[in-house]
Order: sequence, then structure tokens, then C-alpha cells
Amino acid sequence: MSDSSGTDSTDIIDFLAGIRPGERVAELRRNRMQARTNAQHSFRVLLEAGDDDGDSDGGFTDTERYVVAAFVAGLHQGRGAAFYTDLLGDVVERAVVNAVRESVDAGLTVGPYGTYREPDLAEESVGGPEFTVDPRVRGVLGQRLAAALEFAHLLVFHPRDCRPERLAPLAWWGWTPRQVVSLAQLISFLCFQLRAAEGLTALKAADAGYWRLTSGPSRRRGAAQAPDEFPPLSGGAFDVLTYPDLHRPTRFVSHSLGWQPWVPPVEEKDLTDRQRTALVDPMRAKSAYFRLLAHDPDALEARTLTDKDIFYNVTDGAGRAEREISAAVTSRYNGCVYCASVHTGRALQESTGREDDIQRLCDDGVDADLGSEPWNAIAAASVALTSTPVSFGVDHVRRLRAAGLDDGSVIDVINGAAFFNWANRLMLSLGEPELPARFR
Repeated sequence: MSDSSGTDSTDIIDFLAGIRPGERVAELRRNRMQARTNAQHSFRVLLEAGDDDGDSDGGFTDTERYVVAAFVAGLHQGRGAAFYTDLLGDVVERAVVNAVRESVDAGLTVGPYGTYREPDLAEESVGGPEFTVDPRVRGVLGQRLAAALEFAHLLVFHPRDCRPERLAPLAWWGWTPRQVVSLAQLISFLCFQLRAAEGLTALKAADAGYWRLTSGPSRRRGAAQAPDEFPPLSGGAFDVLTYPDLHRPTRFVSHSLGWQPWVPPVEEKDLTDRQRTALVDPMRAKSAYFRLLAHDPDALEARTLTDKDIFYNVTDGAGRAEREISAAVTSRYNGCVYCASVHTGRALQESTGREDDIQRLCDDGVDADLGSEPWNAIAAASVALTSTPVSFGVDHVRRLRAAGLDDGSVIDVINGAAFFNWANRLMLSLGEPELPARFR
């Protein structure tokens, strides 16, 4: 693909944010070069790794990937919607583009919302619309892609509604474990990429003297109804895994949790050399989560390297505690109990005397006073970046600056919140947390 479309040598996040080579924001992004490079590599391996003959990746074709990407970007609105729709128009007939646009229009709403699995969080559950593909559109796209779009809408707007039965339609319409992992990675990656671009757009706009940044059409709730029932959990391309006797957490906690997959992972003994390399850390071969993601090793490796640079490169920018707070607040807002447990715990490790502040985040949610203006500004920015459509703007940048964050640190906050919109969706859609025996 050509540079003019922003998809080859051009960095996609820079392209979507309107950042030109040599600009100050472009140079600041290079402080996290491993993250920048691997975010771009993620685009390539997730959007262009298919084979329209159905061979190289097990049947998840490039055409299907562009349909899903155009739908996900359309739901987010903004510049990314036009970009991915244009890419789709290069590879499919007009009827397919129109079908995707119609589906986007039918699916527009405001997130995150959804029902908590955890009983102590029931009062925080927020209802919202379900999306089903229109029968006429289903005739254009086919049942397989229709199931993928319904799954995508779930992940974009209400990932906390994920349950094992939500995977059953994918299995019944031929999505294998490998393809489901690639599909979840694609949707979740786009939730990261589009947010990173929106955040950088606001940072750049702040230097241009704008007081507020707004984009996209008005937001509204959809009206489509959920199916009355889902297909059986067994009998499709794979059997969805369930755990009737699992000890589940009942609320947000700052101690460690386990996690159990709903999609069969690769067995440790069956990991290939490529999959083991993609884990980056050999100890991750013991983790069902990482062995599940190893079904798509190229996506896993690029994601892991992006993660490590955003959160562990401390040569400049925000402190480790501040990055962990962005991850924890994002996870709390999306409703990912597992991710919130990991990153509230790490925020405790990276700070001193903040136990009460972090406990308030667990107990009271993202509107809690976190004890200092820098943390409160990071929390507000993370919530705005996590909202769908994104509501982050110049006012959030200025608040972060006023709280003492330089622009490199602002980029770390943007990256941290954006990345956990990727991580949360994988954790929520592919499995569920488990309470370790020592905490029961």
C-alpha cells in the first residue's frame, strides 16, 4: 500500500493524529521507539496477515479483517473511521462498504456500559443497547462476518458483558480458536490505536491554542435487541470452556488473581519455537492467558513489546506509579477486575503511603479522590480516553500540564490508558478471573 494512504512506511498513529516528521510531538513519540515501532507492526500483522485463499492464517482473510476494522473504527467515529472505510473500499465491492456503514450507523452508542459478573458490583452495572446485524446486511456479509461484527460491538462498547456464551456464535460460524484470538486482538488493538491517535491529536492541538477539541457526530444510543438465546457452547469449531465451580472475585481488589480461558489455549508441551519466542518471557509459557494469545504469535510478540516500552522504559517521562494509575483507572472504568487487580497492586508497589487512595479507587470507582492533583488529573484523562467515542481533549492536556506533567509524561499517560483499552478487552472477552485459594 502507498504512503499516501498512510499504511506503508507512514506511521498510522502519526497519520491519524496529523503529526508530521520533525514536529515536537513526533520527536517525543520517539522516546518510546519500541512502542511506536511495534504499534505499527501490530497494524501490519493484524490487518495484513490473512490470506484470501484461507491458508496462511487458518482462514481469517485480509478482506474480513478490513471489514471488522472499518466497523470498529466507524463505531469510534473521528478520523480513523474515514481512514479504515477508505481501506475497505480498496478491496471490496461498494455493497459491502455500504453494509458496514449501515451497521455502524445502527450500532452507534456511548460506552463503556454493561453488567458486572461480580455480585458486590451489581449496583454499578449500567444497561445499554445490544447490537445485532440486520438480516439484509447479514445477507451481504454472511453469517461468519455478522457474528464477528456483533462480537466487535460487544468489545467496543460493553466488554464487561462478555460471557462464555458470547463466543458460541463465533464457534458455530466456523471461527477456530486461532481465528478468535486474532479477531479479539484486532478489535482490541484498534481500541488502542484509535485512542492513542486521539490523545496525540489533543496534545498537538493544545500547542495550537485551541481551548477545546471536539470531533465526530453527536452520540446516541442504538435500539437493536440482543438475541433471545445463544447457540450451544459445544459442537462448533471449538467447545467454549466453562467453570461451574470456579471461585470468582466479588469486587475490585488490589491483590493478585488467577485467570481461566474460555477459548482453548495452546498446551505448553505443544508450543512451537515461534510461539515460545513470541512470549518474550519464557515463564509466560506457564500462563494459560499467554498460551491462548500464542495462537497468533506475531500479534502477541508485537503487543508484548509495545506493553514493555510503555510501562517499563523509565529513562524519561512519567513515573512508574503514574503509568500504573492510568492502567488501573482504565481497567476500573472498563470493568476489568483482573487487570485492575494487577495494576492497583503495581501502583502500590511503585508509590509510598498511597494505600488509602488506591483502595478508594477499588471501592468507589473512577470518580474517587486519589489524593493528589497529578493522580486525579491522570484519572480524569484516562476516563476520557476510555470513553467510546473518546472524549479526551485539550482541557485534559492542560490539566495534566498544570499538575506538573511535561509533554513526554502526558504521552505516557495517553499510551498507558490507550494500551489498557487493548488489554482489558482481551482479558474480558477470552476468559474470567479466579480468586486464588489464599484469598477465599
